[in-house]
Amino acid sequence: MIAASELSEELTAFREYLRAERGMADNTVISYGHDLERFAEWVALGRMRDFRKPTLGELGDYISFLRDEQLAPASVARHLVALKMMYRFLKLEERADASAVELLASPALWERIPTILSPESVEKLLASPLPADRFYLRDRALLETLYATGCRASEVVNLKLVDVHLDSAYCKAFGKGSKQRIVPLGSKAVRALRAYLGDGRAEMTGEHVFLSRAGRKLDRETLWMIVKKYVKRAGLPKKTSPHTLRHSFATHLLSGGADLRAVQEMLGHASIGTTQIYTHVDRNRLKEMHRRFHPRG
Repeated sequence: MIAASELSEELTAFREYLRAERGMADNTVISYGHDLERFAEWVALGRMRDFRKPTLGELGDYISFLRDEQLAPASVARHLVALKMMYRFLKLEERADASAVELLASPALWERIPTILSPESVEKLLASPLPADRFYLRDRALLETLYATGCRASEVVNLKLVDVHLDSAYCKAFGKGSKQRIVPLGSKAVRALRAYLGDGRAEMTGEHVFLSRAGRKLDRETLWMIVKKYVKRAGLPKKTSPHTLRHSFATHLLSGGADLRAVQEMLGHASIGTTQIYTHVDRNRLKEMHRRFHPRG
């Protein structure tokens, strides 16, 4: 049975996603959180074998449980909306089985196009750490690595020194199910990492690349806070997050003519269908350009 701590970690990441990427109000996030804590308690009782792969029978049992708690129909509906939203997040991150999506929602729920930044906005963000900042070299290398690799926040904070090969300009990322993949590093990311590892991190010990002021591995929440700090400084939309850099990485590659399979490999997607969402993003961008600049747009 999947440990309750794993579901707790997913709920923490989901709350941050709602705040940062969806821009939801704190009260809404708190409300969803309370509903999902009830779900987590139910799962902890052993009612679901694996929350990442819910069955139709298990979901039916959960609905029955909510009704047995004598919740009003509107409250039951709200709990299910929260559950759908969480599974939407897990699907986008490829941390839930696809069948969960089919069981919990209509296809339209998953077709929301992810937020992306223009190349110019990315440049503004990457240039926002300044030499006067206390952790300038680390933060610059962190942002460059996020955009250069398209890695998930969890993959970047778990990146180890032995996984980074600057002479060959690549790193090893460990994604869903500890699945390893090789991700290239661009020249600017290599330079930023060299500066950080050679100077900004010189007196610190530890196996992980990105460390806190105390010399500990950064956690995912701290990484989000660092990104949000520079998002605000660069004057970018509040919804911009580490996920946004991953989305932008994929979209910019495809816009430049990269092969879809190659982008799938770099993102670590198990299904090319997940990667294809970024082709929809690019089509939307082209439509917007046509609308703005064509005489009859």
